[in-house]
Formats: sequence, structure tokens, C-alpha cells
Amino acid sequence: MKPVPFGKLADGRDTTLYTLTNEVGTMVTITDYGGTIVNILVADQNDLLGDVTLGHVRAAEYEADEAFMGCLIGRHANRIANGKFSLDGVDYTLAINADPNNLHGGPGGFHSKIWDVEEATESKVVLTTTSPDGEEGFPGNVEVKVSYKLSKDNELKIEYSATTDAPTILNMTNHAYFNLAGSGRIDDHEIEIFSDHITPVDEFSIPLGTLLDVTDTPFDLRQPSRIGDGLQADHIQIQRGHGYDHNFVVRNGGDELVPAARVTEPVSGRVMDVYTTEPGIQLYTGNFLKGQAGKGGQVYAPHTGFCLETQRFPDSPNKPQFPTAVLRPGETYSQTTVYKFSVVDKK
Repeated sequence: MKPVPFGKLADGRDTTLYTLTNEVGTMVTITDYGGTIVNILVADQNDLLGDVTLGHVRAAEYEADEAFMGCLIGRHANRIANGKFSLDGVDYTLAINADPNNLHGGPGGFHSKIWDVEEATESKVVLTTTSPDGEEGFPGNVEVKVSYKLSKDNELKIEYSATTDAPTILNMTNHAYFNLAGSGRIDDHEIEIFSDHITPVDEFSIPLGTLLDVTDTPFDLRQPSRIGDGLQADHIQIQRGHGYDHNFVVRNGGDELVPAARVTEPVSGRVMDVYTTEPGIQLYTGNFLKGQAGKGGQVYAPHTGFCLETQRFPDSPNKPQFPTAVLRPGETYSQTTVYKFSVVDKK
């Protein structure tokens, strides 16, 4: 692999691109800035390569964009209510960057770091970073490692691990936006999520602390469902999220690698399967995209991309009934997520 420059940040630091390839021509490009997925080029049913992830053409554009496109998220993915939590009797206050909440670890989270590159080959990139005690208000010095690996079977495997020297919370994910058609709205994508419940939210997108059975709701995606139909549904949860922006409870999730979701785009025939060890997966349909200028002259308006973010549940530090995000000295945080790309069976 030959790394290539990706431009300078506002403070003059250089960034770099690393491209993974496999035997069938699939390419995944990662930058050390934010550990961000910049491109995913996969074939459609006519064997034509297309880029299926939203993004930008230089690091400075990622730095200026507030949509977290493609980046690694930490220390805590999703929202923490009022930017506050308590751990072992100690109160912590975080930045408010999605009023009135903390979102994705705050403005100085993992997405804004230049990660160290420990290993870079044609099929694998390993990134590391240190999050010092007090960074963005979180306790403990945390050592983090994330690897991206592309297989010959078109599986992009993301493996996360971390340790801490003091009790803390950690909940990582990747925030890639996908569009399996390569451009346009995502309404005609057909999505299936292997989940019987979501964690419903209040008007500030904070979970209520309960589970909602998806039966007879727009969240019943247990059979392939057109995304656009759900976006138009008359349901209080869709109204609160301005579309889908909800945590689904992964069936049998939270330990072994299990299937969590499948998305099919009928025109291109592309299929993406998601597997995870995490208990939750956030479906976000790009509801707050603002018309950002993107790759290839695209304009990223609302609902031109979707995210499937594997995670512990939102606001988990304040919801003891949720799967814990607490990490203690002597423990190792680990998470594995796989995005597998294929095409529909030709008959």
C-alpha cells in the first residue's frame, strides 16, 4: 500500500489516505483524520464499481462538516442527556454540542483526532490513539485500537479494543453514511433490521428508558421494507426524529457476532449485510443533512444517506437498565462490526 496525502487541517497538520483492496476490485479508503471511511467502491449487479458512502474529497471539508461522515466515534456514541453522568459517585460534565445534550463524545471526540497508523497493508489498516484523562470531560486515560480489514468476500470488518487506567465509559461506533445507489435519495432502499424492540425517545432524542415493541409501527422492519414508506409514516417517534434516528435492540446481540441488518437497493442490486457484537444498532436516515457539497458534485440533502451505527444504547450512563458502557481498569473494551457487500441473486 502506498499512502497518499489528504490535505491539511486548519492548524496546518497533514493527513493521509490509505486504500484497501481485494481480489474482486473492491476498494475502501481510510484517512487517519478521524479514522474516517472516505470511499467504499463496490460492484453493482452489472459489475460496475460505484462509491456507496457519502463523504468529501479533502480532510479540511471533513473538519468543517458537522455530520460526522464516516468517522470513528468516541468516547460515547450517540447522546448523553444534558451532557452529564455520574460514575462511582462522581459527577461528570461534558460539552453540549446537540443542545441540550452531548453528542458523539463532544466536538473534540475521536472523530477530530489524527490517529496513529500502527499497520497498513493492502487489506488492513490498524489505527491507535490515546484519549487522556479529562478529554471532553471523560475520566481515565484510555488507549484505543481500531482495525479495518477488507476480505476477499467483500467484508469490511471493524474491530475495536480499548483499556483504561481509571473507571470510565466507552461506547464506540463508525458513522458511515451509505447510499447503495451511489447518489440520490434513499427512499427506495429496502431495509431489514433483526429487532423486535426500539428504545423510544423524547423530544430531545433521549431514550425514555423503556422498550417499544415494533409490532404495528414503522419500526417493524423484520421483513424488507421501503425506507421511504417509514419516513412518511404518521408516528410520534418518526416525528420526533424527523425520520428514523432510533436505536434498535439487536436480537441476540451483545456477545457473539450476529446479523443485525440487511439493506438492498433494487436498481443497482447492491446488498449490504451488517453483523455486530453490540446490543444496539442506530438507524439514522440523514435527517439533518444540510445540503453539504460532497464527492462527485453531489449535494447531501436530507435522506440522501443512511447510517447503521452499532453501539451500546444512547444515554446508557444514565440508564442503569440498559447494557453498560462502563469500562474499568483490568478490563478490555471490545467490539466487532462487519459490513458485507454483495449483489442480489441473478435469476
